[in-house]
Amino acid sequence: MAADNSFITNLKENFRRGDIVTRLLYINIGVFLVVTLVNIVLTLFNQPAGFWTNYLEFPAWWERFIRQPWSLFTYMFMHAGILHILFNMLWLYWFGRLFLQFFSAKHLRGLYVLGGIVGGLMYMLAYNLFPYFAGAVYSSYLLGASASVLAIVIAVGVREPNYPIQLMFVGTVKLKQVAIFMLLLDLLFMTSGNAGGHIAHLGGALAGWWFAAGLQKGHDATKWINNILDFLSGSWKPVPRKPKMKVYYSDKQKDYDFNARKKERTEEIDRILDKLRKSGYGSLTDAEKKSLFDASKK
Repeated sequence: MAADNSFITNLKENFRRGDIVTRLLYINIGVFLVVTLVNIVLTLFNQPAGFWTNYLEFPAWWERFIRQPWSLFTYMFMHAGILHILFNMLWLYWFGRLFLQFFSAKHLRGLYVLGGIVGGLMYMLAYNLFPYFAGAVYSSYLLGASASVLAIVIAVGVREPNYPIQLMFVGTVKLKQVAIFMLLLDLLFMTSGNAGGHIAHLGGALAGWWFAAGLQKGHDATKWINNILDFLSGSWKPVPRKPKMKVYYSDKQKDYDFNARKKERTEEIDRILDKLRKSGYGSLTDAEKKSLFDASKK
């Protein structure tokens, strides 16, 4: 019993101290284990094992979705089997770590959800729009993290298209080549047995491009999602409105303040660059990465 308590305590501590990639891995694996164990128990008592999970999966039929709107969020943590979750979690781990080299943890959290939302909506739209899916629209459900993961992959590919990565049996390739290959694969298999999954992938890819391209122009597509998640977790705090006040400076005072702020920013960037040279990019905090990114645009 003590060993079990210690194991659970270690899991909780690892989750609490882990970064956003670790937490998403824990949540996906935890959900998979719970769902699998519940289905095993139901099977042992000769009860239908898979029916209840439909309420957590995303339906293609829009009338069913109206009765279970939460499924647009829950489906992206559900998986159909061990291989399904294994490959999704491997891609989430590899590209999630790479994503954090160029974006913040909050961006990854928000994009995971945004990719799942856009992927799910594109899946529903396609199944209700194209006659090819008319026979399957009432009984089809979407599940899995792949749309969310592909959003992360595409976002990194847009941000650093020529970044080299090593692929087993292939060698060194550029991120843009990986992204293009995956998009072509999904386009070619849009009418396959897993048509819904491939359509959702394209939606996730669209979300990844929307986020990365928009962020380069100063627009964060994940901001509203992170605001909602912060509010639900209790970490959101409203920014107090300051009273309006007019302050008048002489030209000399303006020049002094400008030069002082410029000197302070320069010293901060020099400190971050020095830290980068000594300890590498992974040692930088999210705030330092953002400062470095902002400075590179000026």
